[in-house]
Amino acid sequence: MNWLRSFAFVVCAIALGACATASAPRSGEAREDVVILISLDGFRPDYLDRGNTPTLSRLAAEGVRGSMRPSFPSVTFPNHYTLVTGLHPGRNGMVNNRMEDPQRPGAVFTLQDRNVAADPIWWSDGVPIWVIAERQGVRTGTMFWPGSEYEIAGGRPSRYRVFDQSTASFARVDVLLSWLDLPLTERPRFFTLYFDLVDSAGHRFGPDAMETNAAAAEVDAAIARLVAGLRARGYGEHANLVIVADHGMATQTPEQVIELEARITPQQAHVVWDGPFSGVNPLPGHETEVERALLGRREHGECWRKSELPERFDCRDHRRVPAIVCLADLGWRYRSTQLPQYTTPALGNHGWDPQAAEMAAVFIAHGPAFRQHATLPQFENTSVYPLLARLIDVTPEPNQGHLEDTEAALR
Repeated sequence: MNWLRSFAFVVCAIALGACATASAPRSGEAREDVVILISLDGFRPDYLDRGNTPTLSRLAAEGVRGSMRPSFPSVTFPNHYTLVTGLHPGRNGMVNNRMEDPQRPGAVFTLQDRNVAADPIWWSDGVPIWVIAERQGVRTGTMFWPGSEYEIAGGRPSRYRVFDQSTASFARVDVLLSWLDLPLTERPRFFTLYFDLVDSAGHRFGPDAMETNAAAAEVDAAIARLVAGLRARGYGEHANLVIVADHGMATQTPEQVIELEARITPQQAHVVWDGPFSGVNPLPGHETEVERALLGRREHGECWRKSELPERFDCRDHRRVPAIVCLADLGWRYRSTQLPQYTTPALGNHGWDPQAAEMAAVFIAHGPAFRQHATLPQFENTSVYPLLARLIDVTPEPNQGHLEDTEAALR
């Protein structure tokens, strides 16, 4: 059974975690505090309470624990970019994992097409924290993070890797640790680290599956390896860890589907997005009939004109948001024959209303800058950005976050 093999791997991994290759601390060398922003994609706060994550649960208990409300839409690229820009997706321009832009006719932004994604236009509405840090003299190293492999606003991290999903969790940790072995004049002080394993398992098997628990345990072992590697390099008391997720995960069943073609045809409208939320652009001359077919509260979902989206979504103004946006009830999804579909139905998903408890994202902070044994009330994920700026002592760009949301976590 796959999950038994995964648990066996984790047991061995924890035992070997302290063996991460380390250079001996240079004699007499001062240690600057470093900041490591870690994303556990799709990791809900309650995953910490299942008994599978001893390292993460210890860091949360010893340091600061909280729950974040993701931005709309509650999917990967938009929320990762929100975390590092402090702007909602409707402001930073990363409005979905799949996007179209009237300024780039015929181009479709997706996670897989790097040729399209490398165009600076997709990223130019927000300036990520690593670009701001580099401008202000703080070296950065990004061991994966959406956007970090592209030039944005004329800047890049000092060290980065192009995303490769096949890179094992331990290997990701070891690359970051190797950057701490660089000479002081080359060594980054701000890092990112990204794990997608828990999200992948949650999609395939559902949030409550043994396989998802096993994925959480494997990521926990990687964090244990990171902590051991930091300690071996003399950073045990000089590393501030900010551990976050982009969104949570909810159960999805193959039967709970809203067929868009039962309401509109490809001759009437172009479907830009489907899934837990959908975006539709009526074709010229068909605006009235498409609105009549979609707008308002219907069974298992609701659709709005772009200009009438709920204000809390903050998604009315960006040119990449389609003319009509629909949001399904939790567990339901829209489906269109105009878009490719997964051959194996996902048993877990995200993208629903950010206020749904299942969409909440984990927050853990641990290190010399943070209080011990503290719990924060739930806050919006835009507020991670000003916290990071404070930790690395840079002046942030204008943003929608509030340092007051996390200030109680700081010593």
